[in-house]
Amino acid sequence: MSLPRYGDHKRSGLEWAPELPAHWSSASLKWLCQRYSGGTPDKNRMEYWEDGTIPWLNSGAVNDGRIYEASAYITQQALENSSAKWIPSNALVMALAGQGKTKGMVAQLMFEATCNQSMAAIVPDVRIDSRCLYWWLVCNYQNIRNMAGGDLRDGLNLELLGAIPCPLPPLEEQTAIAVFLDRETAKIDALIAEQEKLITLLAEKRQATISHAVTRGLNPDAPMKNSGVAWLGEVPAHWRLPPLYLRYSSELGKMLDANQITGNHLVPYLRNVDVQWDAINYSELPQMDIEAADYERYTVRPGDLLVCEGGEVGRAAMVRAISGVTGYQKALHRLRALSKQEYPRYMFYIFAWASKAGAFAGEGQSTIAHLTGEQLRKYRFPAPPLAEQQEIAHFLDAALAKVSDLLSTAATATLLLKERRAALIAAAVTGQIKVFAD
Repeated sequence: MSLPRYGDHKRSGLEWAPELPAHWSSASLKWLCQRYSGGTPDKNRMEYWEDGTIPWLNSGAVNDGRIYEASAYITQQALENSSAKWIPSNALVMALAGQGKTKGMVAQLMFEATCNQSMAAIVPDVRIDSRCLYWWLVCNYQNIRNMAGGDLRDGLNLELLGAIPCPLPPLEEQTAIAVFLDRETAKIDALIAEQEKLITLLAEKRQATISHAVTRGLNPDAPMKNSGVAWLGEVPAHWRLPPLYLRYSSELGKMLDANQITGNHLVPYLRNVDVQWDAINYSELPQMDIEAADYERYTVRPGDLLVCEGGEVGRAAMVRAISGVTGYQKALHRLRALSKQEYPRYMFYIFAWASKAGAFAGEGQSTIAHLTGEQLRKYRFPAPPLAEQQEIAHFLDAALAKVSDLLSTAATATLLLKERRAALIAAAVTGQIKVFAD
């Protein structure tokens, strides 16, 4: 898209927009808008919340650009006995605090409502278009967060909001900017949604491919039998299902304490965080004291499989070529094949499937908090003959490489679209492009 540019620019004095079109002015938000925060009626007074008719918002409501629904409803009595205040339709609301990315997010209110004390109402006066202001605040999301310590826990407040500098084009241009950005970002958002849907479908295809291959094999005509394992179902009739301890040694790494981070036998060691799916980080590892006599027990070698004991339970990666002695911490299981009838790459794919299939589910929770060595050794995973293990692993390596390429392409396209979206917003609200027809 090629858009015209304004002819003359001037130094604005605004840190967030050093240059503006010559005919634009600027002002702090406090001179352009009313600002006030809300309140939360007493949650212990049920009469404040039961059968309420007054819309009330919590901080999570700002996650979408426009707010069409209330988070809850309060009663007139609750409104009169709390700090909650009415906010007019079309006004903006901004999260003053909140978890993760919530602080500093802004949305436009599409109906009259009230809000909690962690949100601020921003009610523009006649000099500024509410939607144009919305896009300016969206553009400066990180700058606004930085006013209250960036990503730290410090919250925003009304005084900080009042200090936000705002470009002030003529009102007709503000309206044109808002209309332009609503239209163009909607187009980009639709393209982003398509890419994100593709990413979801590819991830599902990846998991389905792994699941079918490691539990059914590659021969669609193979006779099947009941595995006797509830979360596994049927497997090819000629496959075995021995407990893991008959196939692999399973050891947890060395417990780290203050006395082991210094000594005469320091070696780098791997932690849970260093083992991601099919990838191990070997750079800038911490060190612990492991004597040569303990290498067999507490170090890794090519062909070992490392499995996370906690966190994302069951997350696994194979140890490939490594340089030098490398230990591993107690947060990891090291699986080492006990015979040449095992192909560790196939076992990696078993974990890639089992972790998503509920194999490590605990009572009433999605995953167990920790996968103990005793638990892991008892698991019965499919054990095809060695040649089939190799065939399945090689098939999955090739098939999933293609899926990974498609996922990477889709992820890159999504990132570029998001960057284009941000650049377009910034260009429009700072007058780098002209969207207003004279």
